[in-house]
Amino acid sequence: MHEMSLAGGVLRVVEQAAAREPFARVRRLTLEAGALAGVEVRALRFALEAIAPGTCLEGAEIEIEEPPGQAWCMRCAATVAIAQRSDACPHCGGYQLQPTGGTELKVRDLVVLDA
Repeated sequence: MHEMSLAGGVLRVVEQAAAREPFARVRRLTLEAGALAGVEVRALRFALEAIAPGTCLEGAEIEIEEPPGQAWCMRCAATVAIAQRSDACPHCGGYQLQPTGGTELKVRDLVVLDA
């Protein structure tokens, strides 16, 4: 399950933030996992909850936003919404698409409690 390693990476980002801007705990963690990021959101949530005990994420509310995928169609020169990388352009039916949105996993926001 690669979501466990992703959860470990998210925890490292949060711990680095705690080292820079000292805080005791995270009250709410908001992530963005785009539709084209290759992340199984339920598995990521489970992994984060599994690694949280004993860390600054323990007891944190975890929100995961799922923005839709977007791509630039080279054939019809338009930005289109797609659900997965293998989708065809909904306008022209072509497959010459360059993903432009919904491709990342990132920490969007942390609400923390002071140290």
